This record gives sequence, C-alpha cells and structure tokens, in this order.
Amino acid sequence: MAKTQPKAPQGLSQDGLVQIYKDMLVARLLDERMWTLNRIGKAPFVISCQGQEASQVGWSAALRPDDVVVPYYRDLGVAIQRGMTVAELMLAFFGKEGDPNSNGRQMPGHFGCKRLNMVSGSSVVIVQMLHAVGVAYAMKMRGQDRVAAVAFGEGSTAGGDFHEALNWASIYRLPVLFVCENNGYAISVPQHREMAIENVSDRAGAYDMAGVTVDGNDVLAVYEAALEAVERGRRGEGATLLELKTYRVVPHSSDDDDRVYRSREEVEAWKGRDPIARYRQTLTEMGLWDEGRDQAFRTETQSEIEAAVTAAEAAPFPDAKDALRFVYAEEGQN
Repeated sequence: MAKTQPKAPQGLSQDGLVQIYKDMLVARLLDERMWTLNRIGKAPFVISCQGQEASQVGWSAALRPDDVVVPYYRDLGVAIQRGMTVAELMLAFFGKEGDPNSNGRQMPGHFGCKRLNMVSGSSVVIVQMLHAVGVAYAMKMRGQDRVAAVAFGEGSTAGGDFHEALNWASIYRLPVLFVCENNGYAISVPQHREMAIENVSDRAGAYDMAGVTVDGNDVLAVYEAALEAVERGRRGEGATLLELKTYRVVPHSSDDDDRVYRSREEVEAWKGRDPIARYRQTLTEMGLWDEGRDQAFRTETQSEIEAAVTAAEAAPFPDAKDALRFVYAEEGQN
C-alpha cells in the first residue's frame, strides 16, 4: 500500500509550513550555542528548550500577531516564532544593554517584548497564568477580537494559581489558551509523583472548559489543536486547557544534574523521537525541503548566531544609575 502524503493543516501555506521548521531549528541551534557558552564560563545560567521546540513553535504559530502571549522560562521557541531576533536573545542571555526583555535587568528566560505583544513572565513559577487571565478579561471587557495564551510546565499545576486561573477563566468564559508543556518532570520529580491522573487536561472538566492532550513532538498536531482552541476563544466559547506531551533532552537548567533522577537510556530513547528530525521528514515527504536546503539554512543560522555572540559580548552592560528606572515613578510622570 502506498504511503499517504502528509497534508498541511488549515491556515498554513507552504511558506508557513517551512517557516515553522526554520523557527524550530533556530531555537535548537541557538539553545545549543547558549549551552556551550555557559559550559565554557562565558554566561552564568541557561534553561533549555531542547526537545520541546515542536510544542513551543506549534502553539505560538496558531496565534495572530495582535494576540497576547505570556510565555514561561523555557519558551525560547515561542520568542523566536513571535519575532524576537537572535541578536536580541543573545543580548538578553548576556544581560547587556539593549536587551528588549528587561534591558539587562533579568536573568535569561524572562521573555517579554512590547512590540510582539509578549508579556514578561514572573520569576515566581505559575503566576503568569493569572496575568494571562487578567489580560483576557480586559480583552473581553473591551470587546476585542483577541486571545491571550500562556504556557507552563506540568509541575506548575500543583500550585494554587493554576486552579485560580482556570476557575476565573471558566466563570467569565474568557478567551485564553492555557498551554501545559508537559515534559514529564517537575525539575527532578516525575509526573507520577506529581499527580494521580494521567493527563493534566483531565482537570479541565472540573472547570467546564475544553481539555485536550496531543503529542507535543508533532508540531502540526500541536498547531491544529492550538488553532481550534484559539478559534473557540474568539467565538466566545471560553478557555481551553491544552496539554502537550513532550520531553526535555537536557537537564532542567545548567545548574541541574539530571543523571540523579533519570536514566541515560530514557533520555536516548526520547532523543530518537526528536521533533525537529520528525518534522524535517514530513516536509521532505511534502516536497518542501531537502538536505541541501537544510545544510544551507543551518550554515546561515550558525553564522548569524556567531555574529550575535560577538556583538553581545562587546555590548556594554546597563548603566547602574538606571537600575531603578521603571521600578518607581519618576518626576513628571502621571
């Protein structure tokens, strides 16, 4: 029997399909370079997205530019899909002047950019859900045709803010997409020790909202589920709890030793399910990608990353006198 040709989901052109792959690959290559820079002592901290690129780029691609995104600390792929440049992300990584997230005030992973409608996540885990609910509530009060989307890990769902956010969103039928990027571990604690249920999305029923679980390493499945969810929100049908089953293939952060809580065999098995290689195969079967284009794009991206590293290392740190700017009201402000 002949193999069925993969089909493009609703709303994605051929260029759109290819762009999703490019965003995923840029996220991987940039993340790998950041990891190396940390290991050679040039940067103090990195928290990686490796293995979760399909989950991140997939749900972000289903949104419009005027929708509001509240990412979490691992969402490098979201930042890239939304339009943050490699140069900007490297400035943030080194904490330098010109970092669009916080102008060098925050540690890496606090993605936020006004021009991209991306609200910086809090350093306190999971409270970004409440921020997204507040944004969605304002959208509804103003009668706007917009959606708010927020991401978090499955470990965060143990916090009270998770339940408060879902409860408020359900009461007011808010246009908000809750995205659980479930990588199986709350730092070092496996899911079966975090909760007694198999799927985080099972909790949606208690709040009378849609709950959906999909393969987070299948970027087109993620995109389709997210698109359906945001369209549901735009129609006034309320929020969706979207769970993406995925895996991080590196430690929780550069300060973590994952060898103490998971086997190398488990990690290698998940590396064999690499979402980037999987999607590259899909595009190849569609006739939209090939080895030559892949190598050319990798070379181009790596050159861009190296230029960004050089520029960020040479960039000045923020001036100490500006440390409290935008923290307290300044003279003349209303």
